Amino acid sequence: MTARRIFPWLAAAAGLLLAAGWLLPARDASADTVIVQPGGGRLQAALAAAGSGDVLVLERGLHRGPVVVERPLVLEGRPGAVVDGGGRGRVISVAAPGVVVRGLTVRNSGASLETADAGIFVDRTAEGALVENNRLEHNLFGVYIHGAARAMVRGNDIVGRRDLRMNERGNGVHLWNAPGAAVVGNDIRYGRDGIFVTTSKHNIFRDNRFRDLRFAIHYMYTNDSEISGNVSIGNHVGYALMYSHRLEIRGNRSEDDRDHGFMLNYTNRSRIVGNVVRRGGTKGMFLYNSNRNEVVGNLFENCAIGIHFTAGSERNTIAGNAFIANRTQVKYVGTRWLEWSEDGRGNYWSDNPAFDLDGDGIADTPYRPNDLVDQMVWRHPLAKLLLSSPAVQVVRWAQEQFPALHPGGVVDSAPLMRPPAVANAADGGGG
Repeated sequence: MTARRIFPWLAAAAGLLLAAGWLLPARDASADTVIVQPGGGRLQAALAAAGSGDVLVLERGLHRGPVVVERPLVLEGRPGAVVDGGGRGRVISVAAPGVVVRGLTVRNSGASLETADAGIFVDRTAEGALVENNRLEHNLFGVYIHGAARAMVRGNDIVGRRDLRMNERGNGVHLWNAPGAAVVGNDIRYGRDGIFVTTSKHNIFRDNRFRDLRFAIHYMYTNDSEISGNVSIGNHVGYALMYSHRLEIRGNRSEDDRDHGFMLNYTNRSRIVGNVVRRGGTKGMFLYNSNRNEVVGNLFENCAIGIHFTAGSERNTIAGNAFIANRTQVKYVGTRWLEWSEDGRGNYWSDNPAFDLDGDGIADTPYRPNDLVDQMVWRHPLAKLLLSSPAVQVVRWAQEQFPALHPGGVVDSAPLMRPPAVANAADGGGG
């Protein structure tokens, strides 16, 4: 291959990597490293005088914000460097492509949701910006990505405000219309939602940790994206996925989340694989009007309800999961039969007293997690008063002897005798 053919190919490859955010723009040969001392308006003055590609190194101490970064440069801090917004507006606004903000403590933004006051605000003109290894504290929003394609938020410690009611707070990381943006390896606590994304696509949220929030991850109108390796502990909801399609939801963990581990509302054609939900206060997973999804190889353990399935959700594959010691394994109120097995392999149910006489690992009889009495109680809660009555016991005995008496519901025709291993679940202990 001739040099004429080689070099254009290398240039094109480098351009693709740059666009994907894996390479930073090359520094101008005349670029400088500028040491910025704390105090006064020195930081804003240094930014105004900086050239493209310069590296501004903030010394330990207090640097005054708000400031605006209008050229592609690196803004990084020595240990102990703090940028303080003084409670006004956005502490650091990024308006140029390829900007890097790293190693800083950024604190004390304004408190206006309307103007999106944030510790670091990345505007749509800041394509490919990198925000990494910062500590963001006492800001309304931690990092706000407003239309910046291929931005990266990585390795930050984000602590939201606790002096406001939860619904008055901003989100740890907020994304709007930021195709290709990624949020990786951050620790997010307090605030409203850990990551909130709307009207976007091709995003990656990976290996983040969330505590003391409303929703750990909140999706709205966002398609063709990945949620993997995240950990949600003690939030109201772990993963709230709404009006979104073709998501890869893999290897995440939800522990002690109050309401739902996973909530899918009109989420379609997605793969929910290898996730773990433990001690869900209300529901391990809530499937509402969600269609053509694969729910495979997940663990639901010690939840009030393993899966609540409702509102016309259709053509979902639910197989290879483990339902262990949930107070109610499945809640489905309906008259249709729903088959929860695929290619001769169903799910593991810890309360299934079945036999496997041929030793093939599949129980010899189908499993039905709900019966007529369950459905009656869900429709008429006062019927709980009759659960111990002889009449109810006779109804349950009759259904066991004559399965045709069942009113419809979930049936697993090939229940597993042993719980399957859950692959790729996020590691780590409780909070």
